[in-house]
Amino acid sequence: MEYFFIAAVALIVSGLTLFSGFGLGTLLMPAMAIYFPIEIAITATAVVHLTNNIFKVALFGKHRQNRILLKFGLPAMALAFVGAWILTQLSGLEPLYSYSWLGKEMTVEAVKLVVSVLILGFAMLDLLPRFRELKFASKYLPLGGAISGLMGGISGHQGALRSAFLANAGLTKEQFIGTGVTIACLVDVARLVIYSSHTAGMEIENIPLIVTGCIAAFLGAFIGKRLVEKVTMEQIQKLVAVMLIILSIGLGSGVI
Repeated sequence: MEYFFIAAVALIVSGLTLFSGFGLGTLLMPAMAIYFPIEIAITATAVVHLTNNIFKVALFGKHRQNRILLKFGLPAMALAFVGAWILTQLSGLEPLYSYSWLGKEMTVEAVKLVVSVLILGFAMLDLLPRFRELKFASKYLPLGGAISGLMGGISGHQGALRSAFLANAGLTKEQFIGTGVTIACLVDVARLVIYSSHTAGMEIENIPLIVTGCIAAFLGAFIGKRLVEKVTMEQIQKLVAVMLIILSIGLGSGVI
């Protein structure tokens, strides 16, 4: 039953990326966090995210702009190591607070609290039209890469910031996609190097479940993108944002 639950959630979440305007990692990580420890959920999502982007690199990587990779990609990759290290340190801290609710013991953990704040922040910002239209001058590319990589390393939230900073970089559509997915792969590889060393001792019984979720999520994204043209439906976008806000509150408060 648990295999079916993980596969179904991952498949549905992947499908929502076609209509919600949110990326695969943004939606999949909170869904995985319902069932797995937060650091395992982030690691599993990073694997799916990297696999998905490798296919995109095969298609659009030839259009990447090396000058942008140097200005934005290298700082992003470097700070992704730092962000991932911060995540591993947070996950090793003692619980911040414990309380009883509805007869159950709830524990507030530092790692969940930090990740929940990031989920909450990005979800609320995405509800603001002004944020979705936000663009930065090209002179801020190194700073944007550093911030995007740091956020990517901690929780996987890198796409929205990356797009905002690359929007005014003078790229064609193909160059924007090719450069963006190449940078995303660099960040994913960097954070997975750190994550893997920290999660190497994960319970062996969790591995088949994680693999199931990864395969289902990838299939959902892979099939969906070939059957449906990606569009953003405002009402679905708002609904998903509200769901992410609720989930982040549950995660930060120790309910999840």
